[in-house]
Amino acid sequence: MKCVAGRQTRYVNKLEQRSGSLWEGRFKSSVISTTEYLPACCRYVELNPLRAGMVTGLSDYKWSSYNCKVKGTNDPVVDFPLSYLALGTSVSDRQKAYSEYVLGTVSDYELKMIRGALQRGQVTGGDRFRKEISERLGIRLSNKGPGRPVNRGQNDFC
Repeated sequence: MKCVAGRQTRYVNKLEQRSGSLWEGRFKSSVISTTEYLPACCRYVELNPLRAGMVTGLSDYKWSSYNCKVKGTNDPVVDFPLSYLALGTSVSDRQKAYSEYVLGTVSDYELKMIRGALQRGQVTGGDRFRKEISERLGIRLSNKGPGRPVNRGQNDFC
C-alpha cells in the first residue's frame, strides 16, 4: 500500500504541478462565533471554488451548499443556520438575500481575519467570544501572531 500511495502522490503532483504529500495541510478548522462570523465564514467557503478558478459561477460547483440555499435544490446534508433563516420571512426572500450577501463585496479585513484564524487554528470571533471560550475551556486564548513577543526597552539578562 505504501508503494501505491507513493505512486499516486507522484502522479497527482506531476499532473497538478505541485509537491509534497497529497494530504499535508488539507484540513484546517477554527471555532466560529455563530452570531458574529458564521455568515462571513459561509460566504468565504461558498466563494472558495470561484477564487481558486475551479468554476466560472458559484452554481457550477456541485459540492457547495450555494445551490441549495439560493435555488432551493434538495440536499439532505445541508442545514440552515439561524443566520440564514433570519435573512427573510419567505424562502424566496432568504434565497435572494443570501445570493446578494455572498456575491456582495468582501472586505480585505474579513478575508485576512478568516484566513489567519484558519491558518493558526485560532478562534474566529471577537474579544468577548474569545474570552467566553477561554473561560469554558479553562485555557488562555489569544489571536496573536506567531513567535515570541518583542522585548521593547527592557534589558535582557539571558
